[in-house]
Amino acid sequence: MNRLAGPILGAMAILLSACVGFTPLYAEPGVVAGLERISVQVPNNRAGFALRERLEDAFGRDGTAEPVYRLTTRLSEQRSPLGRRADDTATRYELTLTVAYTLTEIRTNRRVHEDVITVSTTYAASAQPYAGVVAGEDGSERAAAQAADRIRSDLAQVFADQAGAVGG
Repeated sequence: MNRLAGPILGAMAILLSACVGFTPLYAEPGVVAGLERISVQVPNNRAGFALRERLEDAFGRDGTAEPVYRLTTRLSEQRSPLGRRADDTATRYELTLTVAYTLTEIRTNRRVHEDVITVSTTYAASAQPYAGVVAGEDGSERAAAQAADRIRSDLAQVFADQAGAVGG
């Protein structure tokens, strides 16, 4: 056993030395410079709260630093029944969340970027009232997570393009 320890430790040292200078994409918050300095404004409702929480996590929001940008959002949720039971009640619902957002530089009040995204998710309808409410809330949170991912990707591209234009 002891004779194998030396070669194993040596092999591990060689493998780990190959990782020097390597930083995983999500190793630290604010992967793309600028995202961590965005203040997020959302409507005061459940979907808005879920979206803000997801965006601040995705941006790696630095609460100690003064924000440079403001992201203002408008949300619209639409629920549509899918499938029907014999008693003509829905078996599933499709939730469509539309988010219109504008990124503004706070100091100059200049619009940096604006867009509208739409995401959809489905959830099961339930004959039990509490289960139906929970399923609807879960669908709303999943839609907010999808929207936050798309907004983060979109804004990361905006900041990468800006960095390329300045550096290039």
